[in-house]
Amino acid sequence: MTSGWTNIRCESLRGVRWVHAGVLLWLVVHGISAIAQEQSAPSGRSIRVDVNRVNVGIVVTDSKGKFVEGLRREDFQIFDNGALQQITDLASVDAPGQVLLLMEAGPAVYFLQDTHLLVANSLLHGLSAEDRVAIARYTDAPAALLDFTTDKRAAEATLDQIQFNLGYGELNLAKSLNTVFDWLARVSGKKTIVLLSTGLDTSPAADMELLLPRLQTSDVRILSVSMSGPLRNGKRGNRQQIQQTQQEFEKADAWLRNLAEATGGRAYFPENTKAFQETYREVAQLVRHEYSVAFAPPAADGSVHSIEVEVGSIPDSAKNKAPEYRVDHRKAYTAPKPAE
Repeated sequence: MTSGWTNIRCESLRGVRWVHAGVLLWLVVHGISAIAQEQSAPSGRSIRVDVNRVNVGIVVTDSKGKFVEGLRREDFQIFDNGALQQITDLASVDAPGQVLLLMEAGPAVYFLQDTHLLVANSLLHGLSAEDRVAIARYTDAPAALLDFTTDKRAAEATLDQIQFNLGYGELNLAKSLNTVFDWLARVSGKKTIVLLSTGLDTSPAADMELLLPRLQTSDVRILSVSMSGPLRNGKRGNRQQIQQTQQEFEKADAWLRNLAEATGGRAYFPENTKAFQETYREVAQLVRHEYSVAFAPPAADGSVHSIEVEVGSIPDSAKNKAPEYRVDHRKAYTAPKPAE
């Protein structure tokens, strides 16, 4: 993927993208919106919680976006439904993580695939040697391409082999995520989905409605990277068509933000190759700088409990005040059911 031949293809892609921009946008916006929604809704079952503890992944950055390292157990406070809890365990930022690359493989990224896959290497190279990577693609449903492995070369080889579809087809993002969360329920440790997607979604509304509560109670973080930025520069079609396309993209952006924020993650909207490289480097750092804090669930009532996390800090001696931190974490969990 880093060969000279690949680089030449990526440079030439810019011209190709403009030639086909009108066709691509028509396929994405108008073709997808015409698909009939006849799939049945998924079960939407809750992710199981270990009865002995609840794990909460936490990312802490300062006002300049720099990751805050060296935090100790006593620097964190966790609240369950507003009540302070005792922290039973803290895994440092050095703990290996599990990263699933979930890639949209529909018509929206067909003409971007070379640039897309090339800069995705920035993410793989930014991960630690111990971090495990898995790869899956989705259109109407997800397909697992590579199981979790520390072999980054195997991951690069898998990315090279991904097939992108050109033409009509479904992009069932919400439905695919429900399936992926079933897969990850059996994986332990820090878990992150790096979602590479336009955010366009043809899933039935029922799938979307079931997904968001599930995301909020899951121990999986979603980092969304929008693939639609390079597609927005063209102004093909009449005013009504351009406006409709813009509205579809805005709706897709909002969906990607909602997916990320529900899990304590972040959403990115790069517009060119350089921005993609910078985004993937930051995503890799986010994965590597996640604290994992655990506490024992105070009640076995089978209900959803809210989670709030506060991070203490030592005041800056020069300014005589504590720095402001951004703290990202999941918002809730499902408590174990009462013993029968």
